[in-house]
Amino acid sequence: MRDIEIGRIYRHFKGNYYYIKDVAIHSETQEEYVVYQSVCDERKTYIRNKEMFLEEADINREDNIFKQKYRFEVMDLSN
Repeated sequence: MRDIEIGRIYRHFKGNYYYIKDVAIHSETQEEYVVYQSVCDERKTYIRNKEMFLEEADINREDNIFKQKYRFEVMDLSN
């Protein structure tokens, strides 16, 4: 399974970019959640369970504009 890289920018398969703030633990179920913030206009903060965050995307979906393999993919912005 892939790891979450805290402090990195990820791209959602629909094209939006998000900053990964942390991985949180649900106090009762111990399920892990990714805490991430939009880097676009609204700067909203979201959570999504880690399993769903890391799942594969359907590359044939019309809204998968970059034809990504995964729902969220880490971006290399060093260039």
